[in-house]
Amino acid sequence: MQTTLKSAVSFSGLGLHTGRPVRMIVRPASADYGIWFRRTDIVSGDAMIPARWDSVEPSKLCTLLNNDAGATVSTVEHVMAALAGCGIHNALIEIDGPEVPILDGSAAVFVDRFLAAGLREQAVPVRAIRVLKSVEVREGEAVARLDPADMLEIDFRIDFAEAAIGRQAKRLNMANGAFVRELCDSRTFCRQSDVDAMQANGLALGGTLDNAVVFDGERVLSPGGLRHRDEPVRHKMLDALGDLALAGGPILGRYTGVRSGHAMTNRLLRALFAKPGAWQMVECGGSTELKLPGVGVVRADLRAVA
Repeated sequence: MQTTLKSAVSFSGLGLHTGRPVRMIVRPASADYGIWFRRTDIVSGDAMIPARWDSVEPSKLCTLLNNDAGATVSTVEHVMAALAGCGIHNALIEIDGPEVPILDGSAAVFVDRFLAAGLREQAVPVRAIRVLKSVEVREGEAVARLDPADMLEIDFRIDFAEAAIGRQAKRLNMANGAFVRELCDSRTFCRQSDVDAMQANGLALGGTLDNAVVFDGERVLSPGGLRHRDEPVRHKMLDALGDLALAGGPILGRYTGVRSGHAMTNRLLRALFAKPGAWQMVECGGSTELKLPGVGVVRADLRAVA
């Protein structure tokens, strides 16, 4: 069955790229509502922004949503991953600025507070998107692909010149709380050279060593080091789940990412929905529902993080 939160949950922090303080409240919503953002600082015009693949505006460094009136909200991938990973299907996210707070750079704080608030089951079945035909997009050496599978699986590979990152690969079945246990505490990461370039161009103004893992050659500059030996690839998987959560329902299929990012995952969703016979909407029940991310997850599944 579909779920929503039992009560509203509040978050405050800085936007990673804008550096601006922001307050966000995630509120319960009725069955079949889906996920919507509302810009509370917009006093005239349409402030409602749907969390859907066809509302994504191309952006290299994060996932940016907009509506027809030009209202935007950016860096939505971590909160979307947390909602999907906790199995929350309906919510209204009120936010008083243009960017979701980065918090610690992962989805762990979102997950912790969602599970602390508790989930309320709604008397309407979940409708999932079953992948029927393989779909792939490429850009140079980067690949994003969806293949048919009985449940959501994520297979990701990265390759960086920095010795502290290097080549990493991981594959996970996302059922049975795997996101909460394995991925949600993995933080966004970058190279020191990337930080210098972004800040020179007016980006990453809210980035610190406390909300991102920064690498410089063989060194990890962030205090306390890594939470996982392969934290970068785990974070890439977190991002992929958040971007796939914009599909309009849980995905039953295998996602493969090779050096891919936000823009490529959105291109992949657009290719899926544009390909005749490549997908179908299915009503989940019984064994299919048990395969969805977030089913049965509890707060104790969240490992302690720094």
